[in-house]
Amino acid sequence: MNRPQAMMIRGWIRATLVGACLLATVGCEAEPTDPSSQASAETSPVLERIGPRVGTTAPNFQLWDLDGKPISLSQYQGRVVLINFWATWCGPCRVEMPAMEQLYRQFNGKGFEILAVSTDQQGVAVTRPFKESLGLSFPILHDSDYRVGIAYGARTLPITFLVDRQGLIRHRIFGARDWGSQEARQLIQTLLKAS
Repeated sequence: MNRPQAMMIRGWIRATLVGACLLATVGCEAEPTDPSSQASAETSPVLERIGPRVGTTAPNFQLWDLDGKPISLSQYQGRVVLINFWATWCGPCRVEMPAMEQLYRQFNGKGFEILAVSTDQQGVAVTRPFKESLGLSFPILHDSDYRVGIAYGARTLPITFLVDRQGLIRHRIFGARDWGSQEARQLIQTLLKAS
């Protein structure tokens, strides 16, 4: 194979991968299939395109949990909140969940909360078995129409926002993370100690 052919094949592979990623993102933004999954988010047109920046107030939202109970970010005011956008079909999302559960069990009674925002269009039908299979105890919320994801600029999965006790976004983390690492635990401890 000569050099121009190799470059053409590499270009085709890149275009295919980019197209697959865009298709996955568009799939998350499809119309809601579950009427109970209505979400509200305080956003501006700019936030819808890029999402909130580190150091700004986390947009409030209201989503429904596995039992159909409405949960809003504002009800966790005064706590450190890890907001994780994910889906059951996302491999890296699945990998980081057990370590998130360990983190939750270690810090939950100390002013820490996890809100796992699922973008699965099928809602409870796929998230409940997923939660049970991994033994997860933190709240799983449904954003099947992806309104909150758009407000947060969550264009890839997983993406995590760490919100401090004052409601400010302190960290925006793209991709999966080893939440069981010493570095991750130190990050949570630092946020919990800050007043």
